[in-house]
Amino acid sequence: MRAMIVDDSRAQRMLLKRAVSPLGFDVIEAENGEDALTKLDPDDPVDVMLVDWNMPVMDGLALVRRVRATRAFADVFVMMVTSESDPKKMARALMVGADDYLVKPVDGEMIRSKLEQTNVLAGRLS
Repeated sequence: MRAMIVDDSRAQRMLLKRAVSPLGFDVIEAENGEDALTKLDPDDPVDVMLVDWNMPVMDGLALVRRVRATRAFADVFVMMVTSESDPKKMARALMVGADDYLVKPVDGEMIRSKLEQTNVLAGRLS
């Protein structure tokens, strides 16, 4: 399985990579939404995207909209992982197509739990 981590903070990408790699994911990193779009391959889509909201060039919300507008990425599980804790923003992200939402700081167990609850990890972990 493959995961894409989209965050403008190198430190956050590193932390998230440490969280999802032990779950069996090969990780692709992107610095912002535009960078993520250039790295997404319709012929070999990622299984999971962990997306920050606030980024330069293209923010996470715009990225989620673009991903959901692309049929080839319809099955990608998109989780917003952001410091935005306003319930209205959470609802907005879910309305444009995010599958789930975590407020930073997060750890590997939180991500694992969310992915297990949504069956993204079904059959992957013992």
